[in-house]
Amino acid sequence: MFYVCITVFSFLLTYVLMVIARKKNIMDIPNERSSHSVPTPRGGGLAIVIAFFLGVFYLYYKGEIPGNLLLALLSGLPIVIISLIDDIVSLSSKIRFLVQMCSTGLALYFLGGLEKLNFIIFEIEGVWLNVVAFFGVLWLINLYNFIDGIDGYAASEAIFVSLAAFILFRESIFLLLAAAVGGFLPFNWQKAKIFMGDVGSAFLGFVFGIFIVYTANKEISILYWLILLGLFWFDATFTLFRRIKNEEPFTKPHKKHAYQRIVQAGFSHQKTVIYAMVVNIVTFVVIYISKESEYLFYVFIIYLCLLYLLTKLIDYKRPFYASV
Repeated sequence: MFYVCITVFSFLLTYVLMVIARKKNIMDIPNERSSHSVPTPRGGGLAIVIAFFLGVFYLYYKGEIPGNLLLALLSGLPIVIISLIDDIVSLSSKIRFLVQMCSTGLALYFLGGLEKLNFIIFEIEGVWLNVVAFFGVLWLINLYNFIDGIDGYAASEAIFVSLAAFILFRESIFLLLAAAVGGFLPFNWQKAKIFMGDVGSAFLGFVFGIFIVYTANKEISILYWLILLGLFWFDATFTLFRRIKNEEPFTKPHKKHAYQRIVQAGFSHQKTVIYAMVVNIVTFVVIYISKESEYLFYVFIIYLCLLYLLTKLIDYKRPFYASV
């Protein structure tokens, strides 16, 4: 019942934010990078944040999450604030990145850093892993923003990953995140009535980064997260690599991500998201069957190869160089 209440609260708050955004003219105006054609309210991700933290405090009160995780998650509030301001007035990327760095460093401090990474068939240890964790969380914050470009995609991915993590690891915090995002999704489904904005996408990326470090310190293999979040990080990372290789100004807005080119090839936002979730669900079934075994490592390698082949198929439908 608790999680239902969180979803309902998130749903109602999203509606209120949508009304406020329209009255205050807090709109996402279409440009050459956009996948939508009409001005749409943004900042709806604030509903996810508020609903999530209400649940976090309740779970902490019930003793279902530890204090260090609570503090690490609270470290993301500066990201929420600066992202919300950016959704309203547009800030310098340098300011946003500086705040993201501070929040990430603080969160890692509360988590005690990153002790080791478990790849099932081998482990990596060393103080230098904290540098990897620092830049890894920063990359997740920003790549989640990059991938939030079509209706329902970022929210659906967050719900899927959270539910999958709950089934695999049996911790309430993951189910809570799914419930908080679940209330927002109906308004963001094609045709979206409101966008989550940076306040939602940056926060979700931060939260998943914290979850990865938190579970890694409990000796849960990072392979689970690399596979569950595979569609997002592979698309964002491979696209960035290709743009750098082509000597393109990689800080310039573009529409070259695989999911964007699928839409350009004629797929609707809804169809693209549904196909992505089908891929996710099939992958999760394989993960669940392979969990706690060395086969999970080979599942990861095979999945990377499949994602590469899928990207090349998309290249055939909509060449990488054809998009803006």
